[in-house]
Amino acid sequence: MATGAAPARFHRAFFVGALTIVAVLALWWVATTGTRWLNPLRLPAPSEVWAALQQILDRGYAGATLWQHAMHSLGLVARGFAVAIVTGIPLGLLMGWSRRAEALINPIFLLLRPIPALAWIPLAIVWFGLGDTGKVFVIWLTAFVPAVINAFTGVRNVDPVLIAAARTQGASTAQVIRHVVIPGSMPLIFTGLRLSLQASWTTLVAAELVGAFFGLGRVLNIAGQDIFPGMIIVGMVAVAVCGAATTWLLGLLERRVLNWRQAI
Repeated sequence: MATGAAPARFHRAFFVGALTIVAVLALWWVATTGTRWLNPLRLPAPSEVWAALQQILDRGYAGATLWQHAMHSLGLVARGFAVAIVTGIPLGLLMGWSRRAEALINPIFLLLRPIPALAWIPLAIVWFGLGDTGKVFVIWLTAFVPAVINAFTGVRNVDPVLIAAARTQGASTAQVIRHVVIPGSMPLIFTGLRLSLQASWTTLVAAELVGAFFGLGRVLNIAGQDIFPGMIIVGMVAVAVCGAATTWLLGLLERRVLNWRQAI
């Protein structure tokens, strides 16, 4: 019964989601084309967005095609997100496990944490110029904070009884961390990674609005300067699709790593 219920819930959710999208598209057409209730300069008609999509796919816009812009943005997000994983998760695990490390690092972390990542953009331009390094740096800063916080919280939420039981069986500190602490922290670590990934896309677009030569943020910037609402919608949808695709891939990885949870 339980095995068949999950696919049924998935199909119902998919159907409801698809129906919602169709309803929104229909309302969009009625408001812009059917009744012209909305000014085309405020919200373009579906036909205008379609024409803009064909333009950027065939002839390109803002110096490249949509595929080239999207791949460039995906590369920036992947690099910044990867650095955040490599640096943020170990730091969060260290602070969660060691009270001394928390006392040493946490004050600095608390000072830097409230500063919005976007506030670092001018300094990143001064340090790294208008190239991709500064954008990766800003994306890393954004993704770093949720990764640290959730890894830290994950360690602190591990049942102390499990740690004590492992020590009773003669497990060393390294074995306790590897076989008890890290697996027990994984659900919250992946929660932090999802937050980090979403924040990476938000920051990417903002970073690419300033001094970018390629990327979806540049498409949005140039389309805004050209007063091209159709292309703005294309850029926004492209960001949404890329963000949804990367989140889906992260979800696949999470289900593969945490497959033990599905058996409970």
